[in-house]
Amino acid sequence: MHFIEMSGKTLKRIVSEDELQAFELGEVGVTNESMIRVNRQGDIEIRRHGTWDVIGGLLGDFDHRVRRETGLDWADCCGCGQEDDAPAR
Repeated sequence: MHFIEMSGKTLKRIVSEDELQAFELGEVGVTNESMIRVNRQGDIEIRRHGTWDVIGGLLGDFDHRVRRETGLDWADCCGCGQEDDAPAR
């Protein structure tokens, strides 16, 4: 699985109006300092103690938005190189 990691603050800038809103992000525990990752399917996960929890998803042209806002590209989460997900387009 490939992800891009970011802070909660960055996620708040990326989400669009038809996705999670700031108040909803707060309700699931997202703060500016939260560790967040997004996979190529648009699933948003937050780092909790010992685990990652799915808290929502991005829609539309999120690939471009995520890469532009973070300056990062998709990275393999465990280094196994397994292509178990399709690139976002």
